[in-house]
Amino acid sequence: MSDERSFADWDWRGVTRRAAASSHGAAGHPRGFYEAKRGIDVVVSVLLLPIVAASALLLLLLNPIFNPGPLFFRQPRMGLHCQPFEAIKFRSMLPAGAGERGADDPLEVDRITPLGEFIRRMRLDELPQMLNVLKGDMSLIGPRPDFLDHAEVYLETVPGYRKRHMVRPGISGLAQTEVGYVQGIFGTRRKVSADLYYIFNAGWRLEAFIFWRTLVIVFTGRGS
Repeated sequence: MSDERSFADWDWRGVTRRAAASSHGAAGHPRGFYEAKRGIDVVVSVLLLPIVAASALLLLLLNPIFNPGPLFFRQPRMGLHCQPFEAIKFRSMLPAGAGERGADDPLEVDRITPLGEFIRRMRLDELPQMLNVLKGDMSLIGPRPDFLDHAEVYLETVPGYRKRHMVRPGISGLAQTEVGYVQGIFGTRRKVSADLYYIFNAGWRLEAFIFWRTLVIVFTGRGS
């Protein structure tokens, strides 16, 4: 990584306090890094569109039997500079369970369908977000965007939460690969610390590390 210390040794509370107090931009990284990163986002998302289309077709055939309801799940999320956007995913839960829980409530696992559990474990539900990447709402790698209503609560309750929106949100990020799935305000504080580590240590080495760790998780099904 670009920092001498490993992520495991990083002072999570310290970086959260410093980021919350900082008035600087996205860690002062050269503009060229983010321009190149955006170029990679566009190329990769275009190349993956056929896989998105094939997955959608397969789910259209399977959903009536194993996951009745709409193919897609759309939800307002908080993105770059805290601006809202609509994220799109393959639906994995019963329609009635979409986006109803509070910011500090646990995930309603009983709403997840059998087919939905499989596509969540394999991260296939995230594939339609390639369209969000292509539009510029998201990046391949970055802090995961939260549901807009929850994010507005976290802005008031989680130190440094606003700073994680200095960069485009991502389909995968350091918090997802190293912290795993978290819930509620306490878990979000841990996630934000990892996100701020990513922002303040951004570089190609860290991007490659997150990409590799994401592939390991996708192909092993770990950390669902």
